[in-house]
Amino acid sequence: MLRPAYRLTIGDQVIDTTVEPKASTVVEIVVRSDLSTPADEATIIAGQVGALTAVPGADARVELGYSDADPALVVVFTGTVVAVEPDLRTTRIIAHSKADALLRTRVDRTFEDTTAGDVVRALADAAGVLVARADAGPSLHAYVVDGRRDACRHVRDLAALAGVDTYFTPDGELVFEAFGGTRSVHVLRYGEHVLEADLTRIRPVAGTVTAFGESPGGSRGDESWAWLTKDFASFAGTSGTDAPTLLLERGSLRTAAGAATAAKALADHLAATAVTGRVRIQGRPQLALGALVRLEDFPDRPDAGIPDGNHQVSAVEHRLEKTHGFTTDVWLRSLVGAAAAAAGGAP
Repeated sequence: MLRPAYRLTIGDQVIDTTVEPKASTVVEIVVRSDLSTPADEATIIAGQVGALTAVPGADARVELGYSDADPALVVVFTGTVVAVEPDLRTTRIIAHSKADALLRTRVDRTFEDTTAGDVVRALADAAGVLVARADAGPSLHAYVVDGRRDACRHVRDLAALAGVDTYFTPDGELVFEAFGGTRSVHVLRYGEHVLEADLTRIRPVAGTVTAFGESPGGSRGDESWAWLTKDFASFAGTSGTDAPTLLLERGSLRTAAGAATAAKALADHLAATAVTGRVRIQGRPQLALGALVRLEDFPDRPDAGIPDGNHQVSAVEHRLEKTHGFTTDVWLRSLVGAAAAAAGGAP
């Protein structure tokens, strides 16, 4: 029988229940990662006994798993303590991922003749953040990073224009890449792995996205990127055919190619998030953002829930409690466009 365990590191303090399962003061650990939020969060609730203390700014690391498994523990979170909330019975410790450093970094800089990926690497370097992977993304003749917005906001804006995902790995490194290529595939079989499942369908915000390039660079040469075009229609990028139409306006969209990329990225995002699902399973610490989940043997009815097949992990919540054990909730979204084509060949 699998026995849930964890290793919690805060500053220079370590609590390891694979060594002393009964010696823990921790009542609950919740780690939540989500593509739609800038920073992942870990919440630790500890009783007012023992020696666990924390101060804002301390390093935090959470490893979860089972003491009788191999490997016993898997890193699910690396970050920094941002708040400590004691009361008469417990202390709540809240930590954010390394995105906290990007959120606290403001830069004033103009980039010329570069790529979105290069801008992201420069912002990460300014924040002292390591980059695990960064796609080049679209070419940018000019991109202005201003101190009115934090570095994290700029990174996420660039991700939206480039049609890539941005998040932090459990080890605290930044990812800026399109969903595809080699992925970890987690098979969840109905009647075997699934404790709960539900589906959400929403009406898409728009059926068509149109974006405009602001310069005639596509027809008058790269050197004309700084000019303003008189006829925007020739440099429009459109994705989708249904009503209503959403107009995307960004000053960094200077060319027709950039406008087309941004329009398709936003249209794909709206389509992917129109149908989402949540599945609860026994704790699986290996599940993280960037993974691919394959659902098998789910009821084959439109109203029964999430359909079988491959889905992208859009959010994960690991929860370990003394009363309810170790569970993992994984939120899934549909695969569309290039992501669907890439996942189709997954094993």
